[in-house]
Amino acid sequence: MKIKLNGQETETCEAGTILALLENYGLKDKPLVVELNGSIIKRGQYDEARLNEGDVLEIVRLVGGG
Repeated sequence: MKIKLNGQETETCEAGTILALLENYGLKDKPLVVELNGSIIKRGQYDEARLNEGDVLEIVRLVGGG
């Protein structure tokens, strides 16, 4: 399945959830914001939000500093 992840065409091995994708990239417990097809997905919905062919996913990691 192909999706666009942070502006890059990406091949994923199977249809799954945002949570599964974040686990795959080691981002599950990191502070971040996820946008799926233009809509912000709340952290509590990551395991329910299914990825489909052609989806556009933006993952933004939050960092502190000054």
